[in-house]
Amino acid sequence: MNLKPETLAKIDEVITHYPVKRSATLPLLHLIQEDLGYIPEEAITWIATKLEIAPINVYEVVTFYPMFRRKPIGRRHIKVCRTLSCALMGGYKTCETFEKEFNTHRGEISPDGEVTIEFVECLASCGTAPVVMIDDDLHEKVDCAKAKQLAEQIKKEAAQRR
Repeated sequence: MNLKPETLAKIDEVITHYPVKRSATLPLLHLIQEDLGYIPEEAITWIATKLEIAPINVYEVVTFYPMFRRKPIGRRHIKVCRTLSCALMGGYKTCETFEKEFNTHRGEISPDGEVTIEFVECLASCGTAPVVMIDDDLHEKVDCAKAKQLAEQIKKEAAQRR
């Protein structure tokens, strides 16, 4: 596992905040996912060793919380709210538009490696539904036309990086 030096430093620092090392499991998982983009199998064993617990204790946490990913995702992460307000205002159509624009399906990496699209539970902006979060940026009132605009922007940025 190849973690950045600053991630390793944060991990060592975070552990000191807990009188029982096991309690640092959740923060360590967040730090590793932030660094690597997902939680690889070797991270579970590494954390267990670091916290002096059994790997199953880390695995239980990873599999309990849906925000932890067990496999890599695309460079950009498109999260479409699927709860009631967003669903009623067209969130499912918005998601389908992103899937078509990137030639992929929810939970998969697009063929160009650029995006992963997924449904998520409430993004806490029900009054401006449908809501989409791209990486850490919230986008409100994302109908199909706005989804196409956002997709074009992502494609343009990707082309500029190449």
